[in-house]
Amino acid sequence: MSRSATTFACTACGATSRKWAGRCEACGAWNTIQEEAPLSQGPGARALTQRGKTVPLTDLGTEEPPPARISSGIGEFDRVLGGGLVPASAVLVGGDPGIGKSTLLLQAAASFARTGARVAYVSGEEASAQVRLRAGRLGLAQAPVKLATETALRDILTTLDAERPDLAIVDSIQTMWLDTVEAAPGSVAQVRAAAHELVSFAKRRGVAVVIVGHVTKEGTIAGPRVVEHMVDTVLYFEGERGHQFRILRSVKNRFGPADEIGVFEMTGTGLAEVANPSALFLSARDAPAPGSVVFAGIEGTRPVLTEIQALVAPAPPGSPRRTVVGLDSGRLSTILAVLDARCGIPFTGLDVFLNVAGGLRVNEPAADLAVAAALLSAREDVAIPPDTVFFGEISLSGALRPVAQTENRLKEAQKLGFSQAVVPAGSRLGAVPGLKVREMADLTAVVGEMFGAG
Repeated sequence: MSRSATTFACTACGATSRKWAGRCEACGAWNTIQEEAPLSQGPGARALTQRGKTVPLTDLGTEEPPPARISSGIGEFDRVLGGGLVPASAVLVGGDPGIGKSTLLLQAAASFARTGARVAYVSGEEASAQVRLRAGRLGLAQAPVKLATETALRDILTTLDAERPDLAIVDSIQTMWLDTVEAAPGSVAQVRAAAHELVSFAKRRGVAVVIVGHVTKEGTIAGPRVVEHMVDTVLYFEGERGHQFRILRSVKNRFGPADEIGVFEMTGTGLAEVANPSALFLSARDAPAPGSVVFAGIEGTRPVLTEIQALVAPAPPGSPRRTVVGLDSGRLSTILAVLDARCGIPFTGLDVFLNVAGGLRVNEPAADLAVAAALLSAREDVAIPPDTVFFGEISLSGALRPVAQTENRLKEAQKLGFSQAVVPAGSRLGAVPGLKVREMADLTAVVGEMFGAG
C-alpha cells in the first residue's frame, strides 16, 4: 500500500504545491505555506490528495420557493406524487406482472403530453407495434408522445440528451444494459449502474424520469435495495387480479407525503380514477351478515372506509387454518391470543379466514378493533348493525388505544351515511353531528356491549 503524497497549501490564497517554500508563488506572501494532510487516507492511487472547491452553506432559516410541479390531469396519479411531477426528479414504479403498470404510465404519458409537456416513452420489453396497439385500445393514438424501443442505455441517454423532454419513461430498468458493466441485463450490477446513470441524467439535465421496476415473489422491487435509495419517489402498484380495483401507493416521496394512495378501476378502456374510494369499496355490500364489519382507516392523507370480512368454521383434526388476505397475518395471531387470554373467547379448533374486500391492503394497527369485531361476529353468528364503523388499536393487555386522525375518520363515516361508531375511550372526537360515538375502554367492554357477554 503506497503512502499518500504530502501537499503544502498557502494559508493566504489557498494555492497548493508539492514542496515547501518560504514565499508563495501565487500571491507573493511570505511564511504562509503549511503542510496539509490529505482528505483521504486510502491507497495512494485513490486517496484524495488534491483539495476540491468549497461548497456554499446556508442556514436552516433560508427560505426557498417550493418545487414547481407538472400536473398530469389525472387526479389520483397527481395525489400520489404529492401534487404533480417535480422536474429533475426520479420516480421508481413497481408492481406484479400484468397488474397494469405499462397501461397506467402510458395513460399518464399521454395526459402529460396533452398539457403541453414533452414526453418520451422508451420501452425495452415491448415492440413499438405492441405499444401502439395498447395506445389505440386506450384511445391514446393521437397523443403527442415520442416512442422508442431500445435497451442500450448509452443510446437512450444520447437520444434523451438531444431531445430534452420534460418527462422520460423507461420501461423497464431490468431490460437496460450499460456497455461499461460486464454483466447480463437484469443483474444486480447492471440494475444498479443503469439506475445511477438515469438518476444522474435527471438531475443534470432537469428531466423528470420515471423508471419501471420488476418485483420479486415477495412483492418488493427486484434488484439491489440501493436503487430505492437513489430515486426521489417509490410507488407500488397493488391489486388482486380478481378485483377491478388497483391501488397506487407511495412508500417514499421526497416531495410529498408517503403512504398516500391513488385508487383506480380497471375497465375495458384502461384505468379510470376513483375520486371517492370509500363509496366504491362499500358499494357491493350485501345485507347485514355475520363477520362483516366496516373499518374507518386512513391511507396517506385521506380517510378510506373498507369492509373487513371474517369466517370462523370448525376445523378438521389437526392444526386449524389461519388464512389472511389484505392484512398482516401476525397481527391476526396477536388479536386471537388477546381474545383468548383477556376475554376468555378461544378459537382453538376453529378455522379462521379474514379478508379485506376490494383488494385493498390495510397496514395500520387501527384496524385491530374492526378485525376483533369481525371475528367475534363470525364466531357468535351475530350480525353487526350495518350503520356502525369500528377503529382502534388493541394492546396486549386488552385495552383499546386511541389512534390518529379520529375526527377525519368519523367525518368520512358520517358523510357516507353511518350513524354510529365504536372507538377507544379517550379519543379526540371533535364535532361530528349526526353520528353517535360509543367509547370503549377495553376489548372486554366491546364483547359485553356488542355481543351480550363479558
